[in-house]
Amino acid sequence: MREALREAAEAAEAGEIPVGAVVERDGRIIGRGRNRTEGEKDPTAHAEIEAIRQAAKTLGGWRLTGCRMYVTAEPCAMCAGALVLARVDKVYIGTLNAKGGACASLRDLLGDDRLNHRVEMETGVLRDECEQLMKAFFARLRREKRAYSKGEV
Repeated sequence: MREALREAAEAAEAGEIPVGAVVERDGRIIGRGRNRTEGEKDPTAHAEIEAIRQAAKTLGGWRLTGCRMYVTAEPCAMCAGALVLARVDKVYIGTLNAKGGACASLRDLLGDDRLNHRVEMETGVLRDECEQLMKAFFARLRREKRAYSKGEV
């Protein structure tokens, strides 16, 4: 999760929502990602998708069986669906996302019995650090917005 936090911090520095993800297999990181939706002007440029793509390329195939993902914030429906489709074994989540999470908060795509694969999940991994990064990012955005509206920028 510390590596995912590093990715998230880089996303924040670039002005992106600070979410980072890594895919690990046999103790080795085979995929990394961080949010790049603003920079890439791409709504699918989420940390999880980036990490899954890189891991699939590393393995030479789309099935990520035997792999685990570490992600700083609960995946959205798109990313949770990608975890299921990629056949990831388990996902470790830092903090939940009450407004958009699709693994535990709003819905549970990872454990839906109607799908052909279920992904194990563990939440709260380095929760405080993950939450602090997110809170600091949005506090900074609010400060910048206030300064802009007052003409201080």
